[in-house]
Amino acid sequence: MSVAHPEEAPAVLDRREGPHGEVVLRRHGDLLQIIANGTFLMDTSDGRSERLLVDAALGELGPDRERPSVLIGGLGVGFSLAHAAADPRWGRITVVEREPAVIDWHRRGPLAELSAEALADPRTEIVEADLVEHLHTGPAAYDALCLDIDNGPDWTVTEDNDGLYSPAGLAACAARLNPGGVLAVWSAQPSANFEGTLRNAGFRRVRTEEIPVVRGVPDVVHLAVRGA
Repeated sequence: MSVAHPEEAPAVLDRREGPHGEVVLRRHGDLLQIIANGTFLMDTSDGRSERLLVDAALGELGPDRERPSVLIGGLGVGFSLAHAAADPRWGRITVVEREPAVIDWHRRGPLAELSAEALADPRTEIVEADLVEHLHTGPAAYDALCLDIDNGPDWTVTEDNDGLYSPAGLAACAARLNPGGVLAVWSAQPSANFEGTLRNAGFRRVRTEEIPVVRGVPDVVHLAVRGA
């Protein structure tokens, strides 16, 4: 596992002004870190929760759905994409990322060490777009939506992300899902309110899977299924 060395100050590798503010790529010891508007988003230390996001969605779909398609919301450090591309059971893999800098760090920068093979996979497509807008306007439907663009429905990175977790945003998610499709949402903490919002939006089989952490509340993946 990669580690950060406390005695070392993080080194800024790149700093850019994006469409939603400043994004920074740092190296801290062995770790690569993404910071948005001064808020820590993620690093390369673990990836268990990002992998669970993908695996839980596939498991919820069941074995009868052949070569299901998946939309991954948020490229991040690439754990979810790399994990999906490593599984031959997935069909089309679409990643929606709104920050051009993050895409560039994967295509031509330090994050390529995590995602180069996945980006070269013919199943993979990277779409530079705002996820909320894409869900409302995108032409395609998917078997699974794996969304990881915030620290969770109760702690959004930018205010305009609030719309994703609203009734209108969840209706857009349902519209992008094929019947019986799965919505999986990563969160840095459980949210009973969000579970209720999912049920009120018409999703069924709503549940939450926890990922234990060393200290504090567990990371979770909220799961819900669109009706047939």
